[in-house]
Amino acid sequence: MLFNSLEFFLFLPLVFVLYWFVVHKKLKLQNFLILVASYVFYGWWDYRFLSLIALSTVVDYFIGLTIDNSTIKSTRKRWLLVSMLFNLGLLGFFKYYNFFIESWVDLLASVGYQIENTWTLKVILPVGISFYTFQTMSYSIDIYRQKLKPTKDFVAFAAFVSFFPQLVAGPIERASNLLPQMLKKRKFDKLQSIKGIELIVWGMFKKVVIADSFAPIVNDIFSNYTDFSGGTLIMGAIFFAFQIYCDFSGYSDIAIGTARLFGFDLMTNFNFPYFSRSIGEFWRKWHISLSTWFRDYLYIPLGGSKVGKLKGIRNVFAIFLVSGFWHGANWTFIAWGGIHALLFIPSFVMGTNRRHLEDGTAQITMLSFAKNFGQVLFTFAVVTLAWIFFRADSIQDAVNYIMRIDSFKIDALSFIMFSDIILIIILLVLDFMRYKQMKIHFIMWILMVLAIIGSLNREIQAEFIYFQF
Repeated sequence: MLFNSLEFFLFLPLVFVLYWFVVHKKLKLQNFLILVASYVFYGWWDYRFLSLIALSTVVDYFIGLTIDNSTIKSTRKRWLLVSMLFNLGLLGFFKYYNFFIESWVDLLASVGYQIENTWTLKVILPVGISFYTFQTMSYSIDIYRQKLKPTKDFVAFAAFVSFFPQLVAGPIERASNLLPQMLKKRKFDKLQSIKGIELIVWGMFKKVVIADSFAPIVNDIFSNYTDFSGGTLIMGAIFFAFQIYCDFSGYSDIAIGTARLFGFDLMTNFNFPYFSRSIGEFWRKWHISLSTWFRDYLYIPLGGSKVGKLKGIRNVFAIFLVSGFWHGANWTFIAWGGIHALLFIPSFVMGTNRRHLEDGTAQITMLSFAKNFGQVLFTFAVVTLAWIFFRADSIQDAVNYIMRIDSFKIDALSFIMFSDIILIIILLVLDFMRYKQMKIHFIMWILMVLAIIGSLNREIQAEFIYFQF
């Protein structure tokens, strides 16, 4: 079920009414309703994949209890390994099996061994599998590290794993944050609900009005990049940068806002990343739930930055390359991760990667504004350059795309796109107002709702981009 669908607009009020006015007196009934609603929400795509979520839930529920009940370290580690192999096995089979087979066949072909590729399978990628496998796996890891006690309430745990607002595209919630909220009584909070509705409207505006407006332009340019001038290719890359931001952060805003309607607080997944003044700051603000997941469960266990510069550089490359590979079974994503690693390494080596932890607009002078503005533009430029690899069908296409940007010549399509630049300006103004916690006038919310309604009839880019990951 899509957030931007008629089914969801009927589904959400129904669940809301049942949750707060029918089963509100009993916590177990509320959690059971969330569980049922979540399975209906996910099963709307393909009910067959509900078995994967159910199996993952059962496996990690019992493994969590088993780890906690054992005092023998080797036994605890063995059960943790079972959890990791199971979750990574699911993810590997459905998402990466064909990639590894095809890459192996191509490698043999490159050294003269031609073999017929008969091992690939017609496997459908289950929506959200990259998100909920990481969510359940971190539950087992935290229990093993004794940072979390397992719950014996199976319904609450199952609701945590399948919580429909963030099930298919995050944020990737930690059990330490969401599970305790499942286990305590929730009370209706009018102010929290109003803020939730505002987030839903803002997320829908970014997705339906902005991202879906840019989608056909971006698709046309990247599919036919040899037909366009350098100026159009530059604008195509910029449009994709805003398309993926509005698409993904829009989903996260809708997810967080929907969760608030039911009394839950999810973690922030985007924190105005295009206002970043460095790559390090960008990654503290982009897809925060994933970047912190890799920090806590891969980077720090490898030693982080405390093992010397050389090993520290190795660790940086590890998290960026794995992060790229997490996004999809294509070398373009690995290249995208590698580019970000190369961009991040200089500040890591010089020890400046923790700069810009403060609000860059807190104390504005002409000099500081010019400096911050220049840093923001440079960071956005290199991030946008990397996005070309993320969006291209192959590494060769990405390289060819960049090589064709040899001039700022403007063609006919470029002139057509100038009207869409207004949407970027509107986005940046509204984003900056939210960044500075300025109140958005009621009239502006009404205009956003009207824009959303006017855009829902378009049959373009209906699904969210991150559903494929």
